[in-house]
Amino acid sequence: MQFLELKNFLDRKAEQYNHPDFIANDPVCIPHLFDKKQDIEIAGFFAAVLAWGQRKTIISKCRDLLNRMDNAPYDFVLNHNDNDLKRLLHFKHRTFNDTDLLYFISFFNMHYSRFDSLEQAFLPKQEVVPDVCIKVAEVVTYAAPEVCLAGQLQVSIEQSLNYFRQYFFSLDDFPHRTKKHISSPQQKSTCKRLNMFLRWMVRADHNGVDFGIWDRLKPKDLICPCDVHVDRVGRLLGLINRKQTDWLTAVELTARLKEFDPSDPVKYDFALFGLGVEKTF
Repeated sequence: MQFLELKNFLDRKAEQYNHPDFIANDPVCIPHLFDKKQDIEIAGFFAAVLAWGQRKTIISKCRDLLNRMDNAPYDFVLNHNDNDLKRLLHFKHRTFNDTDLLYFISFFNMHYSRFDSLEQAFLPKQEVVPDVCIKVAEVVTYAAPEVCLAGQLQVSIEQSLNYFRQYFFSLDDFPHRTKKHISSPQQKSTCKRLNMFLRWMVRADHNGVDFGIWDRLKPKDLICPCDVHVDRVGRLLGLINRKQTDWLTAVELTARLKEFDPSDPVKYDFALFGLGVEKTF
């Protein structure tokens, strides 16, 4: 396809799939169960992290998890007691188990005791945990009380994701097995699940699928989630040339999508994913 023909085709498909009808059968339906910002963040994070396998199973497992939290995840992570935590035991989805889950709860408890949004966990230049030693880029330092204001934010999504993983595992007792569930560009991962979560939280439009409840990270800076469907269709359309599928592949794809819409390239995730799931393209 020529440039304009391809752009028009992807615009039509993005509009077709970026629709409320998309919500019910996708993991994004899980955060849509809630209205409170923090509930949306926590439910969305779990839905993204658990998003591998059949979507029907993912949704079922997420509902099971939220039921164990009395369908009030924000209140649960802040106010649970030991007996409450027992309800989380034996939860399992693929390789994610209750050891991982209990650490996630500990992290959320720590973070939300200090901040009112999970967005701060993705912003490197700010106070994170006073008096807690955090290793960033192989340099051990103490978080400085520097607050990153929205208008002054100069950070790439790559930096945000690398920082988030360091911060997420900054508690002393983190289980090493849990590290496989939080990826980062430093590991050369596509970071599909985290990029999907960021899309949900950051993008805002009139269609109501993505939430747009964060304002420091910007839609123009997002990286397209690169799952098997997006990767396959992207290659068929000539949007990906890189042989392997890794972080640089996601960056390459996003750079091509920015040619069609530099302010909101990740909206085309709807088009590429929808075409891949259809299996008619």
